[in-house]
Amino acid sequence: MKALGIAATGMLAQQTNVDVIANNIANANTTGFKSGRAAFQDLVYQSFASAGSLTSEEGTARPVGTDIGLGVQAAGVIRHNIQGGLIQTENQMDLAIEGRGYFTVNRPDGTQAFTRDGNFQLSAEGQLVTLNGYEVEPAIIVPELTRQVEINQEGVVMAYVENQPEPVELGQLNFATFLNEAGLKPVGDNLMEQTAASGEPVQNVPGTPGVGITRQGYLEQSNVNIIQQITDLISAQRAYEMNSKAIETADQIMTTTNQIK
Repeated sequence: MKALGIAATGMLAQQTNVDVIANNIANANTTGFKSGRAAFQDLVYQSFASAGSLTSEEGTARPVGTDIGLGVQAAGVIRHNIQGGLIQTENQMDLAIEGRGYFTVNRPDGTQAFTRDGNFQLSAEGQLVTLNGYEVEPAIIVPELTRQVEINQEGVVMAYVENQPEPVELGQLNFATFLNEAGLKPVGDNLMEQTAASGEPVQNVPGTPGVGITRQGYLEQSNVNIIQQITDLISAQRAYEMNSKAIETADQIMTTTNQIK
């Protein structure tokens, strides 16, 4: 009897499902977080009789086969890259992307990563950095005695220094886009890494057709729908219970069979 193994794969799959849902709920208030969904595939099938095989010497054939599946497996976690809501912070260093794109940051090991979290600050040298101190690329350095920084929707960074009436341009922020955003690899700290599946990043000026715009003084909230997550959690729990029940039933059948023998 294969039911024990089949139901066990179902329980393992639902454990993965619950893990994904729990991570979504845990990050409901994480800036720029994108919720995920576990995707599943059925396993190989064991064929006892093939469709179309002959059933008599007169040439009659089976209209259907007898194929028994061996369970289910997790195929991956699909990330929903849907825009999260924007919340106003009134902090001039907070930036949100409205639309497609990612901020590019330089990590200490020399590699680049990508993020939707625009919760930026200034380093001791006046450079725009993430909360972990990673430098934003391209580098934006705010001069001393700057009284105000303005960043328009196209990502142009301007600073009003001391008593100068006219602002000084500090640089241009760019957004990285990918052919397959779902292929990016999450590595923690609100960062993503490019992979062979995501393709190479393309740097764009904010506001370019197909690319988002910059919102200064705002942060992008998580796109997690708590109500949907609770509903999915209940569904996963019921599926786990049914697989557990299938194991109990298979065990009872095997016990009865052994007693008969």
